[in-house]
Amino acid sequence: MNMKRSLSTILAVLLAAPFVRAAEKPNILFIFSDDHAQHAISAYGSKVNKTPNIDRLAQGGARFVNSFVVNSICTPSRATLITGMYSHLNGVPVFNRFDGARDHVAKRLQAGGYHTGVIGKWHLGSDPTGFDRWIVLPGQGSYWNPTFLVPGRKLTIEGHCTEITADLGIEWLETRPRDQPFFLMLHQKAPHRDWEPDKRNQALFKDRVIPEPETLWDDYKTRPAGLPANRQTVAKDLTRRDLKLEPPADLTGAARARWLNVKPMELEIAAPDGSKKTLTGKELIKWKYQRYMQDYLACVQGVDDSVGKILDHLDRTGTAKNTVVFYSADNGWYLGDLGLYDKRFMYEPGLRIPLLARGPGVKVAIAPDRFVANIDLAPTFLDLAGLPIPDSMQGRSLVPLLRGESPSDWRTSIYYRYYHDPGDHDTAAHLGVRTATHKLIYYWKKNAYELFDLVGDPNERHNLLFDPAEAKRPEVAKVFGELKAEIARLKRQYKDDGQYADSADWPAGSSDGPFNDKRPIGVKTVAEAIRAASSQ
Repeated sequence: MNMKRSLSTILAVLLAAPFVRAAEKPNILFIFSDDHAQHAISAYGSKVNKTPNIDRLAQGGARFVNSFVVNSICTPSRATLITGMYSHLNGVPVFNRFDGARDHVAKRLQAGGYHTGVIGKWHLGSDPTGFDRWIVLPGQGSYWNPTFLVPGRKLTIEGHCTEITADLGIEWLETRPRDQPFFLMLHQKAPHRDWEPDKRNQALFKDRVIPEPETLWDDYKTRPAGLPANRQTVAKDLTRRDLKLEPPADLTGAARARWLNVKPMELEIAAPDGSKKTLTGKELIKWKYQRYMQDYLACVQGVDDSVGKILDHLDRTGTAKNTVVFYSADNGWYLGDLGLYDKRFMYEPGLRIPLLARGPGVKVAIAPDRFVANIDLAPTFLDLAGLPIPDSMQGRSLVPLLRGESPSDWRTSIYYRYYHDPGDHDTAAHLGVRTATHKLIYYWKKNAYELFDLVGDPNERHNLLFDPAEAKRPEVAKVFGELKAEIARLKRQYKDDGQYADSADWPAGSSDGPFNDKRPIGVKTVAEAIRAASSQ
């Protein structure tokens, strides 16, 4: 009799288990910023700013130490994020339109019972699919009084885009269905160029002196393949618009735009005593660096403020108890490192991205050091939801790492490939592999390699293959051969047969323009925008 009771009890528990798990499915909130350098977060040891709210995620959860992007550029990164696939398989190697008919993580979560939403910068050139509600910027969007797209119309909301995006996120959370778990992608435009911060944070950084990176004056001596020809340097490529210089009052239209797009090599500024001072050479470069970083970091501070606002809302409403919150960025970014701004190059500042998470099932205050990449995010979201991960996704769920585990079969290298050549900033096309100790970069159009010892040369200033005599040293030749073999292995693993290696083969369409210029436009409040997004 007791045995029967025991068996019936076990059977009841087993039958009920799926329903219990379904009821306890966690909410997933993914906060994403644009061009946020990992080393502009204090939890990652920033020397230039403090980010107390993003740091809350590290203190209460996981801070991934070795988190990378597989193609460091906006639109391809976003396609990889939702598909879990490399650019050559998801069809977005450059700034081309994403095919919304493709399978992706939001569609699977929606089909699995999640209420899904995306708010903010989308930048995939097609209307979002797989989302119950969406409110997105057309193309890059604007910092001030931004226009958003919702199904069938455009809506302009007055204010600063970073603050508006956070407010839209909170309104979405407050108006979501309470009988479903949610998946919300909250995407900030900031700190993308043109670096236009809100007034409060602009004032906070206006007179701040930012420490210069030790590689600001890099001469690229041992890396002739890509760096000398690039056009994303602090010294030569910041425009009058970037530096927030005021054009003459009588300039309008195209003439004003041309004036703003000039890259000044001589500049007259007001000295502290009220006199005029002309800056050239190294003195001008130092001034440009400070102006660039003051605006960039003020934009980052706005993002950090918005993260704090969202986390406070989750805590205040009790939603945090069942919500896994992620913070990441679409690519790395150069803070004057190697004399650069922007992303694209596979050197460490462009390759590394922040990735932090906290919530139910995430061990507190851990720093997983396994190699992870943005191909892993979509599988992770599905795993958290208890949904199957399709074979098409090339990443791996991070859930074991979030629990504090360290699987012995985890990857030990990262494969990278950048295609946009010819393209913005004259960044040469390249691919490569990064291991725990070394990095090999191959500029395939130039048949040129760069090899770095990341332990002895973490700033990647000394290409071991530059000097033919050094390249022939047995230890260098051995590593070179091993890494070339590793690239070949990873190409096979990720099914990279050289698709899109030639610009003639790039897919058509653009991710930058508005999706439909004929959409009617109106001025709405945040609450009205949310209602408009729900009226599909």
